[in-house]
Amino acid sequence: MSIRVLIADDQHIVRTGLTMLLDAQPDIEVVGAAADGREAVRLALQLRPDVGLFDIRMPLMDGIEATRRLAGPDVTDPLPIVVITTFDLDEYVHGALKAGARGFLLKDAGPALLTQAIHAAADGDALIAPSVTVRLLAAFARAQTPPPRQPTEPLTAREEEVLVLVARGRTNNEIANELHITPSTVKAHLASLMRKLGARNRVEVAMWAHETSRI
Repeated sequence: MSIRVLIADDQHIVRTGLTMLLDAQPDIEVVGAAADGREAVRLALQLRPDVGLFDIRMPLMDGIEATRRLAGPDVTDPLPIVVITTFDLDEYVHGALKAGARGFLLKDAGPALLTQAIHAAADGDALIAPSVTVRLLAAFARAQTPPPRQPTEPLTAREEEVLVLVARGRTNNEIANELHITPSTVKAHLASLMRKLGARNRVEVAMWAHETSRI
């Protein structure tokens, strides 16, 4: 089945380009396009897409607020959202991650990374542009004031290894190769980490690693 995607960007040419790019993929279908964050929220609730691809700077309601309304901590059935922007600014990334985004890409990332991020979000995973991953997660961790939550159970030695590699921006396949285990085993360890840490996705696992100085 195709991954159903909702696009939100205030520039018509960008919406058109993203739609053409994603519709050209054999397993991705663009089901809607919004010109502002308010319309994105309305269409998301109406169309129930599998993934949202949201710009940050939009009129009426920006992409961060739209993400918070659809994927924030208080949302019972969060929509996986990938934030895409031309601006590589810490404050935007911090806001997007705190709002519940499952991915963060720059618009020059290219079609391969974009489709990879869509697939990752649909699979319950998360992808942040490699050019910003470690630096921005570290900056995000330094900005936190509350003490990091403690795991509900002690982490195993293997989970600690996976945790560090996730925080360094490695993909599941890269982690599997480095630790000489299968990608499915990596997914199992990630699921256990999320359960123990009370994290909803890979990004929150990575942030916890930085908050607790694991990296």
